Amino acid sequence: MLIQEAAEQIRRSQKTVVLTGAGMSTESQIPDFRSESGWWQQVDPMSLATIEAIETNYDQVHAFYEARLKALQKATPNRGHLILADWEKAGMIDAVATQNVDGLHQAAGSQTVYALHGNIRQIRCHRCQVQQSLDAFHAKEACHICGGPLRPGVVLFGEMLPQEAWHNALAEIEQADVVLVIGTSLEVYPVNQLPGMTSGTTIYLNQEITQNVHHFDLVIEGSAGEALREIDARL
Repeated sequence: MLIQEAAEQIRRSQKTVVLTGAGMSTESQIPDFRSESGWWQQVDPMSLATIEAIETNYDQVHAFYEARLKALQKATPNRGHLILADWEKAGMIDAVATQNVDGLHQAAGSQTVYALHGNIRQIRCHRCQVQQSLDAFHAKEACHICGGPLRPGVVLFGEMLPQEAWHNALAEIEQADVVLVIGTSLEVYPVNQLPGMTSGTTIYLNQEITQNVHHFDLVIEGSAGEALREIDARL
């Protein structure tokens, strides 16, 4: 059974690293991006999630991120987040690298989290990069220093990933005995390259299984929370 094999691999591992995507947070009632009910079915990402969009289409960009922030207001860590935090406390996993910008891994109690795509609640000026308040963004204020537009601290299409988070995640994965990938379609470069950077066992867990995961050692189809509960029960 795949769940049992995954549990055995994690139990035997001396170093396990977890990589998560939007499917990790859907059970917290946060939409993902590419499923039938995801964000990108409602809007064109190239019109809202790029540097050019901030500079030429700010009103719609602001409205989009306001909607995402509103969706986060009542969101709390789900059972899957809590299980991963418990595993870290028990010494069963070493780090979580995440594409998610919601901060729910940290809210669940995970300590070593590499936020590869930033944090949506951390607001900064798009021009001078000075940190600003979330309230200022909600009020659609301009930067109090240079007058530039305010934006969430997320990685937009075409931007570099936070280099410290990226290099730390890469180093962890290169040394891992097991890499557990949860809730990501692995379509976004360069994060989709990370599972291939380990010589250890790779486990893929997602609600939807795509063709680009054939190289994983174990592929488990199902929701993140339910599958993690089943694995946890066998550890």
